[in-house]
Amino acid sequence: MAMVRAGVVPNRRVALYAGLGVAVTAGVCVAVVFGFGVNRLFTGLLAGAVAGIAVLVRLFGRDAIVLTDSAIHRRTPWSETSIDWDRVVAGRFTLDERERWSLALDLAGGDERHGELVLLSIPPVIRPVAGAYDLRKREQVGEIREILRRKRIPVMVLPDIAKALDAHWQVAPPTR
Repeated sequence: MAMVRAGVVPNRRVALYAGLGVAVTAGVCVAVVFGFGVNRLFTGLLAGAVAGIAVLVRLFGRDAIVLTDSAIHRRTPWSETSIDWDRVVAGRFTLDERERWSLALDLAGGDERHGELVLLSIPPVIRPVAGAYDLRKREQVGEIREILRRKRIPVMVLPDIAKALDAHWQVAPPTR
């Protein structure tokens, strides 16, 4: 059974997660300083930073869209919903409102914002793979392309995006 992790964390949830990370960091720091005295401020900051980072890793690790052969699972730290593949009308790889490349699925019915589910949002590809981030995004594009092909979901790709993906990342444009 194939499983592909994707998803874009909305800005509101990023702010919420950052606030929770800062709150945990401050709470642990205050607890250590209150329990052991002002001379343990550095220890409190260090312990708080470790706890805050652990909270952030947990929150961001749970927030994802997981594509499987049976369904699409949309997860947040507090809930999980499933979307059947028969609700997916098409996919598209286009520019979003922030001039980033967005790979989204158009859905029929449901309560999704604008009737779409954004799987990836990446900066425009202008050069070959240059690091771990580029490599991971290239792998995700390939994995998503493969699962959409198996599910026979048509994908519309802007010509400029298809040309850049093929030229720089050697990823042929997603097709049926």
